[in-house]
Amino acid sequence: MIVVTGAAGFIASCLVSRLNAANFNDIVVVDNFSVAKKEGNLKGKNIKEYVDRDGFFEWLDENYEEVEFIFHLGARTDTTEFNKDVFDLLNLNYSKQVWNACCEYQIPLVYASSAATYGSGTLGYDDEEATIPLLKPLNPYGDSKNDFDKWALEQTAKPFFWAGLKFFNVYGPNEYHKGKMASVIFHAYNQIKDQGSMKLFRSHNPDYADGEQMRDFVYVKDVVEVCMFLMQHRKNSGIYNLGSGNARTFMALALNTFEAMGVEANIDFMDTPENLRDNYQYFTEANMSKLRSIGYNREFYTLEEGVKDYVQNYLAEGKYY
Repeated sequence: MIVVTGAAGFIASCLVSRLNAANFNDIVVVDNFSVAKKEGNLKGKNIKEYVDRDGFFEWLDENYEEVEFIFHLGARTDTTEFNKDVFDLLNLNYSKQVWNACCEYQIPLVYASSAATYGSGTLGYDDEEATIPLLKPLNPYGDSKNDFDKWALEQTAKPFFWAGLKFFNVYGPNEYHKGKMASVIFHAYNQIKDQGSMKLFRSHNPDYADGEQMRDFVYVKDVVEVCMFLMQHRKNSGIYNLGSGNARTFMALALNTFEAMGVEANIDFMDTPENLRDNYQYFTEANMSKLRSIGYNREFYTLEEGVKDYVQNYLAEGKYY
């Protein structure tokens, strides 16, 4: 039995599909299942049981002997939310409960951290654990993820295997419900489909031309492959970057989206909203050597490959993964 929290969400629902494809069908999904927009993410998947997140720990106390692995991917992920209490409740304290339960019941754990922990990137994007206490995220979401990473590293009691994954800019199917927090590719596709053009944020940093801001975009299919690897690997506990390892520009992303749709490129620029400018990352790129060093050797999707697959096989068809 494998538990996936946040299972109705983007990455976790893709993981459920990947687990099913590998013939893991005793999946217990944990989430707040009241959000109608997320229902399509789990439709048609092989699921043993649905557990509301508020009742999960009571359920685990009764069923821990059957649980082989926990993927804790549930979190509030809105980077524009500034109510720290929300993040303390859902991201920090809930994660501590998951960790403690995994220690008590000796269940291996993979949990979601975030590249938002790196803040402006002044300390780089190396996942060396000694630098984690020095990081300064740019928003309460990033703070909540870094606070849990720091807390986990301080614990003397740890699950016999655990890994925290610092997700970079993940894109791909099953993010239909995410609204403003969906990937730029998702928004680009819909703008191009509706208007034949799309808008990117103008640069407000003299070191970067408009559209030349860079991110490490990682396809969700790569993210779930890393999760599968760690579930089977179960050694070398620690915190790992999870990006493609290759920063690309928003312009490249946009041009690839137009090409995948067979539409001539038409790109305009708009000012970055003032409330986001001070906290805007102009460059992110995951150093992936740590994950590679423990034996992960699959090639990651290039931006060209990922955008084409996402646009043509999912967005254009309205399909889920």
